[in-house]
Amino acid sequence: MHAFRPTNELARMDFSISPEGDVSWYTGTFSTDEKIAGREDLCGEHYAVPAVHACHLENNTCFAYMDGRRMVVYSCNQVPHTLRRNIAEAIGMPLGDVRVVKPFLGGGFGNKQDTMYEPLVALASQRLGGRCVAITLSREETFVNTRTRHGFDMTIAAAADEAGDLTHRGIRINSNGGSYAAHTHAVAAYAVTSNFQTYKASAVQIGESSTVYTNLPSAAAMRGYGIPQLNFAMESQMEDIARRNGWDPIDFRLQNINEAGFVDPFDKFTVRTCGLRECVEQGRRLCDWDRKRKEYDAFNKTSPNLKKGLGMALFSYKIGVYPLQLESGSCRIVMNEDGSAQIMVGCAELGQGSDTAMCQIVSQITTIPEQKLSVCSAQDTDITPYDNGAYASRQTYISGSGAKLAAEKLVDTILTHAARTYKLPKDELRLASEQIWHRDSAVCTLAQLCTYINFVNDQKTDTDHITAEATFTMKNICLAYGVSFMDLEVDVPVGKVKIRKVYCLQDSGKIINPQLAEGQMHGGVAMGIGYALGEQMLFDAATGRPLNNNLLDYKIPTCMDIPDMEIRFVETHEDSAPFGAKGLAEPPLIPQAAAVRNAILHATGVGMHKLPMNPQNLVHAFGEAGLIAQ
Repeated sequence: MHAFRPTNELARMDFSISPEGDVSWYTGTFSTDEKIAGREDLCGEHYAVPAVHACHLENNTCFAYMDGRRMVVYSCNQVPHTLRRNIAEAIGMPLGDVRVVKPFLGGGFGNKQDTMYEPLVALASQRLGGRCVAITLSREETFVNTRTRHGFDMTIAAAADEAGDLTHRGIRINSNGGSYAAHTHAVAAYAVTSNFQTYKASAVQIGESSTVYTNLPSAAAMRGYGIPQLNFAMESQMEDIARRNGWDPIDFRLQNINEAGFVDPFDKFTVRTCGLRECVEQGRRLCDWDRKRKEYDAFNKTSPNLKKGLGMALFSYKIGVYPLQLESGSCRIVMNEDGSAQIMVGCAELGQGSDTAMCQIVSQITTIPEQKLSVCSAQDTDITPYDNGAYASRQTYISGSGAKLAAEKLVDTILTHAARTYKLPKDELRLASEQIWHRDSAVCTLAQLCTYINFVNDQKTDTDHITAEATFTMKNICLAYGVSFMDLEVDVPVGKVKIRKVYCLQDSGKIINPQLAEGQMHGGVAMGIGYALGEQMLFDAATGRPLNNNLLDYKIPTCMDIPDMEIRFVETHEDSAPFGAKGLAEPPLIPQAAAVRNAILHATGVGMHKLPMNPQNLVHAFGEAGLIAQ
């Protein structure tokens, strides 16, 4: 059930973009023949993607109890400080009387970003004299009673001139928001605006969106925040335009991509770094595009049942959400007498490795080895400083900036104490290799200074427990870019797709931790392949009853289904980021479905317009195309 109509519209956004980049808002509608409003000669193609679930390892759970006059809530939530505010407002308590603790999480992918059952357990505890009240969801309940990825019905259109330059682009999205308003229209609006961040057009670009209530599970944030849906339509259409005109899909895309210096027409920020062209060109060589495309074309002419295809899709993804809201991340560092330190951050570790990244950033600035740094993985709103939380792949970019600033303040404090203690000019001191240096001579170790300052008062120096805290407010946005190449085989009579190899190249700025980054890429590719080939939430059309809300019937890739991957990073240096790093976690998922679709198109000549591309849907499409007997 992924087809729906925009009845009971919640919200809508209509606009056009001039060649100069100015946005004009207007009221427009699609005609019944799916032509883009304002361009009656520009007929759109329809694409549909279903609702899917994050399938994180840990089910959603929370519990609450009263500690004296204060409410304590434990929750598997990605944004604990936001959750505290929502709970306080919901149950009518002062903000300072609510404490939220987020332990180490078993995944989330955005599904744990919303306030869910926490106000309910808090209210129940309040009414029951402060007793502990818990709600723990089963897997079946997690599927339908938390959040899903939005199902989209999309009509997308574009026109190119004889030289291969895009002249007009437009998109219309109808989004299935489910039963209740969660992120609802924000996802559809975000997807529409993102349609104009990857490719340029020399004339007018048009976008429309609407979101509707339906009697299905509520949809909200899920890895990619509407861009995987949009990317499937956008990159499928780019492939089809190139194919119809006999253009190489890579050359056509490279001719029309935005590059560094592009000004986003909505948020008005300037893209400072863009490694997309290099990602595509390097990937072309890596996957042997030119040779394999010709070789597979020749093979497919003589092979009636087994077909080979090589397809690709590229993407862009905005890191952070400024200026929609202020983006801030805080960090506190507390020194110990032995020269080790504790790092407290409000950003939420949920398996993506942000704690490790924060540790590396602090270590790089302070020269304290990582094994002497401890990161508090459990966020506690009574203890850990404020952070907006885990979303929009923002934590290394924004929270990492807070960690870097706090580490710089810590170094300054340490050198100030050293200068006073040893009566040396501060500007001639430096911290390196866990020692204080005056020019080329070591003055003392960091541990010696921390011990002395903590315990000794010689009438000249006050004792001090050395700490530093900083909040970084990000007033920039950056874009991550990348491309995926899919090398696959299609067994046409049974509709079986076997992915032989995936080549993924990504510009996420400077890579802080290559091993963690590659792990994120592998996870994103696997999730994207599941979205492409099998995943969909099914419901009884008459009753709305879920049909596959368990991990037996809902098919996600297992370790046996994951193909070989070749991962490459094209490193740019983003000046607004700590050490030049951009966000990384969500982008690897985005282009996979379109890349699979375009490889199937190359192999069979059949372009799919809906997900998933499972055997049932493929056999039906192949039959309609005359590849197999109906």
